[in-house]
Amino acid sequence: MTITTPEDVLGLLRGVVDPELGSDIVDLGMVRDVAVDDGGVRLVIALTTIGCPLQAQIKKDIEARLGEVAIEWTEMTPEEKAHCMDRARFNATQRAGETMVPATTKVIAVASGKGGVGKSSVTVNLAAGLALEGFAVGVLDADIGGFSVPRMLGVDGRLQASDEGKITPHRSDLGRGRLEVVSMGFLVEDDESALLWRGQLLNRAVQHFLEDVRWGDLDYLLIDMPPGTGDIQMGLARMLPRAEMIVVTTPGKAVQSVAARAADLARKTYLRVAGVIENMAAFTCEHGESYALFGEGGGEELAARIGAPLLGSVPIEPAVAGGADAGVPAVLGEGRAADAFRAIVRRIVDEAVPPVSMTGCTARMLEQVEAALAASDAGGGSAG
Repeated sequence: MTITTPEDVLGLLRGVVDPELGSDIVDLGMVRDVAVDDGGVRLVIALTTIGCPLQAQIKKDIEARLGEVAIEWTEMTPEEKAHCMDRARFNATQRAGETMVPATTKVIAVASGKGGVGKSSVTVNLAAGLALEGFAVGVLDADIGGFSVPRMLGVDGRLQASDEGKITPHRSDLGRGRLEVVSMGFLVEDDESALLWRGQLLNRAVQHFLEDVRWGDLDYLLIDMPPGTGDIQMGLARMLPRAEMIVVTTPGKAVQSVAARAADLARKTYLRVAGVIENMAAFTCEHGESYALFGEGGGEELAARIGAPLLGSVPIEPAVAGGADAGVPAVLGEGRAADAFRAIVRRIVDEAVPPVSMTGCTARMLEQVEAALAASDAGGGSAG
């Protein structure tokens, strides 16, 4: 989006979460000053501990949402720090009522302007590829009425609830990482039955998957979005303001205006568009000839149009459809499509949506807050 006022900046910064305290930097009072003029955006950010290595992570997240920006770093006064910790403590008590997604989890909404572009296939291959890289990856199938993730990942069986009433996702190890999967497909008796639900019910189902699922300590949560720009998309933007979006399109230029609507929704709801993936690119036969069955150039054109990077192009290959039918994502095998998915995964990890690194941070304030809460509960008094 075009940034013209300090309010625009603050709206985008609400998607930047302090990894230790688990709340956005605006809510915590870390944004001390915002200026927008012909020279660009200038910020004054106050940290609780100026020497904490997480300064680099916060800076990276700010630049991911605002682009190039001048940041002056300073340290909170004792009074500001006390207010920040009070706010963090309050948020810690309320967090279970918001979502169960850990604050350090990078949330990626995989979206498209229309159906039929292979969005779900891209989602499961990215999830499997990230798990192969050693990450803990959640997959939320938010396409409530058109769920397909269970079949594509070869996962079945009913979801179970814990003694606390929280839903336990299906979990499986994959490579050096693991997958945690939740879908409406695990709750219906027959996956061929139509769900005749209106928008509010659909949105409420997704809300349950965020509030009532006992997600583990995830590095990434990939959300397979339904096509379009309806209730579910707006609800997810409200519930997960720090989410980032990847837009999936096909090479044909005629579909770009439709795909651009998904990016427009993201920006109007202050979500960052992390990139574009072009699916169903040219098919290469065994003799080496390439055939652009669905056109060409659409991915690059969309990326330029919305000002986001083209993360990669996935060719048409029978292994992709065959893997989806067999529940074995193509990224686990060999071939041009598998290589393309693995290259996109590396771009996501290295550039587009790098994971949060807590290595080397000594403050550990969130742990202190939660320890104080536990002590307060045990003693029946105030933690102060």
